[in-house]
Amino acid sequence: MKIRRRARVIALQTLFEIDCVGHAPTQVLKERLKTGALPEEGRALCRELVLGVRSQTDRLDSAIHLLAPEWPMDQMGLIDRNILRIAIFEIASRADTPVKVVANEAVELAKLFGSDSSRRFINGVLGTLISQMESNGGKLDRTLEKLAPSPRLPRKGGPVEENEPA
Repeated sequence: MKIRRRARVIALQTLFEIDCVGHAPTQVLKERLKTGALPEEGRALCRELVLGVRSQTDRLDSAIHLLAPEWPMDQMGLIDRNILRIAIFEIASRADTPVKVVANEAVELAKLFGSDSSRRFINGVLGTLISQMESNGGKLDRTLEKLAPSPRLPRKGGPVEENEPA
């Protein structure tokens, strides 16, 4: 498995554990990275995804709710919800990864960890987001602002620092 996919897998497992049992995010991340055998590039991406998703959970959940209104957030599977959070955060914050690559990676995570219908659901929600982005000139900020107004997600090429303000 490639480094970036392994980083996404560990990020998903970390976020799942945090949501499922409520363990402290930094402790779970530290333990997962200890056992994940990732080079620094992968560790940095994993940290960025976990800490970024955690700092933007409310906004990401608002966007997911508006992209999939027929699926209440509290009834959505934890895996599906976290895959969508990771994908939308990555689209918003990483200019170095093409949007369609992020969507494909999210579908692959759904195949690995989700239910039988997860991959279709993830693909549909992200497909809706991509369509809306295309109608907004490819601008995610503009699309997210329409979906879930709030402070902008930071768009960076590097990792999010733990002590960076949300």
